Amino acid sequence: MIKNSLAITLFIVTNCLLAQDRNEVSQFSNNLNQYHSVRDFSMSENGNEAFLTIQSPFQEISQIVYIKKEKNKWSEPKLMPFSDSFMYMEPFLTADGKRLFFVSDRPLNDSIKVKKDFDIWCIERNNQDAEWSKPKNIGKPVNSDLDEFYPSVSENGNLYFTMVAPIGLGKDDIYFCKWDNGKYANPVLLSESINSAGYEFNAFISKGEDFILFTKYNEKDGYGSGDLYISKKDAYGMWENAKNIGEPINTKFMEYCPFYDEKNEILYFTSKRNDITPRAFKNVLDLQRYLSESNNGLSKIYMTKFKIE
Repeated sequence: MIKNSLAITLFIVTNCLLAQDRNEVSQFSNNLNQYHSVRDFSMSENGNEAFLTIQSPFQEISQIVYIKKEKNKWSEPKLMPFSDSFMYMEPFLTADGKRLFFVSDRPLNDSIKVKKDFDIWCIERNNQDAEWSKPKNIGKPVNSDLDEFYPSVSENGNLYFTMVAPIGLGKDDIYFCKWDNGKYANPVLLSESINSAGYEFNAFISKGEDFILFTKYNEKDGYGSGDLYISKKDAYGMWENAKNIGEPINTKFMEYCPFYDEKNEILYFTSKRNDITPRAFKNVLDLQRYLSESNNGLSKIYMTKFKIE
């Protein structure tokens, strides 16, 4: 009996440790299941404010919303003050919480009602309780006549983003612009350790620029569709070859739009994972709840413990 008890105890302990190592993935918030498509994520340093994107099923409508933590619970989403009939997505809040970068096809001039290509914009505020400024296009050399997407800013102000450019290595590539003397330098294409002849996009840069998380699409070592990869800088400041961060974060479905909370070692990301299985339902309400709350193939924000060493 003692031997059996010890064996059972060891089995339970071992499996608990394995479960912890598996980095279990969960949905960020059930409150967001009322929306068809939720993607992108950026959070303040104190963890009390977050920004994300809500879209229509076929992405004709795309708006940035914010939520605040009140009594340890997230509030209902509210639209950003600049919301209008144009498209807004991919918010990124700087470490000091004073600038929010995002992507939009809104025109440069408010008097013009025709949308343009996608550019990177920003708004500013003095503190978390202050009002936001009006949106400002960050201009050249970052923005061009091509589409720019998914801004991410290091603590020293350097900007990383995706650009659809014929001068790149592939379809979508990741670039960065150095912040120097109050302005951005010309875009620099990241090395082949990160970019390829395929698709690389949605890069999150760490505060110290020592690692970068991003999506590669349909890679040979991938699980299918888009997978999250990581690249770290070596002792000489060069990017190492990107590595697939593996299961259970990556699946055969699309994983994209990473955001990493370095303080708490939590990875937030968007996924279209789908594990719905047929079953019997008690009533229509039970059916509706299952369809909306499950990992149902629609874009949702997920989170997991993820230690970067």
